[in-house]
Amino acid sequence: MKRPSRGFDDAEFAARCGKAQAAIKARGAGALLLTSEAEIRYFTGFMTQFWQSPTRPWFVVIPLTGKPIAVIPSIGVPLMRSCYTDDIISWASPDEHDDGITLVCDVIRQHLASGATLGMLMGRETAVRMPLADLFALQTALNGISFTDMTPDIQHIRMVKSPAEQAKLRYVCGIVSDVFDSVPSWVHAGMPLDETFRRFKIRALESGVDDVSYLVGAAGADGYGDIIAPPTTAPLAHGDVFMFDTGCVWDGYFSDFDRNFSIGTPSDTANDAHKKLFDATEAALAILRPGVTAAALFSEMDKILRPGKTTAGDDVGRYGHGLGIQLTEAPSHTAWDKTVITAGMALTLEPSIAYGNGALMVAEENVLVHEQHVELLSRRASRDLPVIDG
Repeated sequence: MKRPSRGFDDAEFAARCGKAQAAIKARGAGALLLTSEAEIRYFTGFMTQFWQSPTRPWFVVIPLTGKPIAVIPSIGVPLMRSCYTDDIISWASPDEHDDGITLVCDVIRQHLASGATLGMLMGRETAVRMPLADLFALQTALNGISFTDMTPDIQHIRMVKSPAEQAKLRYVCGIVSDVFDSVPSWVHAGMPLDETFRRFKIRALESGVDDVSYLVGAAGADGYGDIIAPPTTAPLAHGDVFMFDTGCVWDGYFSDFDRNFSIGTPSDTANDAHKKLFDATEAALAILRPGVTAAALFSEMDKILRPGKTTAGDDVGRYGHGLGIQLTEAPSHTAWDKTVITAGMALTLEPSIAYGNGALMVAEENVLVHEQHVELLSRRASRDLPVIDG
């Protein structure tokens, strides 16, 4: 598997910003203000783990023409100089009284007259990354400028992955598929669950991922009931069903899929649940093409998982989502998400099922939608629940 080049050239960022600027104009706005990690990275290439610190705010303004303008703490200037920006305005942060608000207001005022409109992200799966008091101060300082929600526009742009993005997703999913394939060779009965987590992370890193940003899972007799809790020290036992669900990262792009295993021969109930999940995924794959909706994917999976049910949704809330520079992105495969699937979208198919005496099982695959076919980015799970000799 050939490793893609890291990063992107300026043409990639110019195309992204051009799409955003067309959306800004269509909304009747004069600029777009970004404050969150994913969007700032997407439009400038500013990638750093320094976002883990909540101390400092970061701002990027995308005007109607030209490159993005960064208004950032001085500690980030050296890295931002290598990114897709024209102007970098900085201050010594944290500041006791004015943590960049006056500076970002000045930039916005340079591009927007009184009575103009500023775009921001206000919708589902977005966040404004600054103290609420600073947001109030920003609104006051921009008196006369109105705000408009550009969440649908920016999410639509980010949903469709360029060929360079697709290559990174394909690469990281290939690495993680190899790691999952190795699991039966080193997991065994008696191994504490938290130890399996450590070994999985080590193997993934040794195989070439940059980070294992997300790893959850569970184990229990004939099934598990919680899919997000930290691992316990309980040893795996004969008759356990256990699961890893991981989001590994390479060059800023995520894989996100899981695999289920049985320690020793599984019960018919657990194996049947796994088969239903496989069949639900197959049903979604059968209809997945440009033009269908996220809601239609949900419906096809739900028919297999809950035949005869009329209420919308399972307890998890959705059967998959978008994938890219975040572990989960829009759209959501729910009964209410009418997003139309287009070529270039990277998606997860993630059906879940309750069975037996309160047990839960989840299966997940990563796919890339093309004009004429669907590409599996994750190596397809088997229909039968994989068995590890107990």
